[in-house]
Amino acid sequence: MNKISEAFENKKAFIPFITGGDPSLDVTKKLLLAMQEAGADLIEVGIPFSDPIAEGPVIQEADERALRAGFTTDKLFDAILEVRGEIHIPMVFMTYANPIYVYGKEAFMKRCVECEMAGLIVPDLPYEEKDELLDTCRKYGIELVSLIAPTSEDRIQMIAREAEGFLYCVSSLGVTGVRSEIRTNIREMVDRVREVTDIPCAVGFGISTPKQAREMANVSDGAIVGSAIVKIIAEHGEDCVPYVAEYVRQMKDALR
Repeated sequence: MNKISEAFENKKAFIPFITGGDPSLDVTKKLLLAMQEAGADLIEVGIPFSDPIAEGPVIQEADERALRAGFTTDKLFDAILEVRGEIHIPMVFMTYANPIYVYGKEAFMKRCVECEMAGLIVPDLPYEEKDELLDTCRKYGIELVSLIAPTSEDRIQMIAREAEGFLYCVSSLGVTGVRSEIRTNIREMVDRVREVTDIPCAVGFGISTPKQAREMANVSDGAIVGSAIVKIIAEHGEDCVPYVAEYVRQMKDALR
């Protein structure tokens, strides 16, 4: 089983995000392999949902495209299963609590194990309620990744102490999306985490350029990019794979 920590071993991790099934599950499979080939250290796969409250318009539209094309969570599991043998980097799902509960916690985790998913990011699961999923995740060896935000302040260390896999440091307030500059003091956030744990910290929300990725990785253990990649997919549709691969290559080079 791939463990998340492998993505951060002796290097700054580049973590791309794609929406499963956008523009099609066939393209999703090709993207997973192409991004791995281009240097991704860990891949986040979003499970489309009709009410993705943490997402900006770019990822919301990707969710809508996938759902219109007949996406179901089962079809995504099946698609990942088809290419899983060729993927040797860790992968995690980014989803909301609702799709997991609708699918059934146990059934969902069993399928995650089948697909060798290393972890789960659930942005709408508050720290105080994480026990709702934690026991089931642990039973199946799935790491539940915690998020900390600029507003977490006093809670940063409390969340960090119990964190698994890696800590997702949210760089900006509001929803996901490309930002021209990131004003949050990430170094300060990471320093507070470091006082209580040495778990890897990766920064996401708003990163789109190699320069931003390098700046964020300089003060953390890696950079997460979603909206900028989903934009490329929206622009090129079924032909997006080489464009995404080139983007991932440039971003990973910036972190070397």
